[in-house]
Amino acid sequence: MNRAEIAQAAILPARLTAREVVGIFKPRIAVSIMLSAIGGLAISPGPLPEVWCGAAVAIAVLLAAGAAGAFNQWAEADLDARMTRTATRPFASGRLEAGGLWLAAILALLAAAAALAAASANAWAAFYTVMGALTYGIVYTVWLKRRTWLNIVVGGLAGSFAVLAGAAAVDPRLSTEAVLLAVVLFLWTPPHFWSLAIAARDDYAANLVPMLPVVVGDRVCAHVILAHTAALSLIALAPAAFGMGWIYLVFAIVSGSLFTAASVALVRAPTRRNAIRNFFASLAQLLLLLSGVLLDRWMLGGGMA
Repeated sequence: MNRAEIAQAAILPARLTAREVVGIFKPRIAVSIMLSAIGGLAISPGPLPEVWCGAAVAIAVLLAAGAAGAFNQWAEADLDARMTRTATRPFASGRLEAGGLWLAAILALLAAAAALAAASANAWAAFYTVMGALTYGIVYTVWLKRRTWLNIVVGGLAGSFAVLAGAAAVDPRLSTEAVLLAVVLFLWTPPHFWSLAIAARDDYAANLVPMLPVVVGDRVCAHVILAHTAALSLIALAPAAFGMGWIYLVFAIVSGSLFTAASVALVRAPTRRNAIRNFFASLAQLLLLLSGVLLDRWMLGGGMA
């Protein structure tokens, strides 16, 4: 082995470790939670805060969501190790040790997120930021996940609190539009995750995790998913009656129609393939809806007093 190969062999493990460390914080979920906070900020009536303030609150929510994701993997290393979908995660595989230092780092990150939200906005923004992380980390992960199929229903509040954190940066007295968007996020999370749970039902069943498809079967679960999807798609239209403009309304109609159509297909054939399609349709719905909020605010001034 020449010097270049030796150097490459020394660098490669460091790169892998860095990627694994970032993965512990579930960055894709954290980013979606942060976008929900930005949506809550944009949909709230009244003058927007300065750019630095809004950015700081968004980063605070991102950090808090990352802390909650890391705690989820830290606390569930034993369960993750037994499941095919999660067995390669750093804590589950043993590539990183789920020790006390990691827990201390996670708590410090959450504290930093709360301090940033409080300093840049107000105590209410900090409160909602922390509540979102605690809902996912403690209520969902520790208390409910292995006990009841309602786990992800209550866990859906994590996204709702992110919306409220962003809204509180504009005005701690939450607007109707912000509350409606928080309700949409609350209803969005269960069908989003249950779609993935249908695809991984055997894994959950083998490990006695009472996800809804395990408890009631894929077909009944698909009907419940459709009910949630239809409800959130209808409620998502309501902010248009409280000041949001036609851009938001178009995006809400299109995104809700796409997610509902995918859920109908899942009801007709509750297969793993359709469940994965519905999972991605849910992501598209959320992205389009939040894009509609931002574009409406930017181009039309929707939601402004």
